[in-house]
Amino acid sequence: MNEPRGKGGFLKLVKAVFWSFFGVRRRADLESDAAQLNPLHLIAAGVIGAVLFIVVLLLVVRAVVG
Repeated sequence: MNEPRGKGGFLKLVKAVFWSFFGVRRRADLESDAAQLNPLHLIAAGVIGAVLFIVVLLLVVRAVVG
């Protein structure tokens, strides 16, 4: 089941970024991600995740204030 670097899959990438936002990562998962996922894809997914998080926060604030 050891996949070469860059072949981790989209769902694994999203899961890694999602749990990293919360700071909840096991060492085994971190090592697995480092071996399987492309670092550039992780960075891109992290930036996209951060933008989506900010947009959701802004929408919630607008809904509560407005």
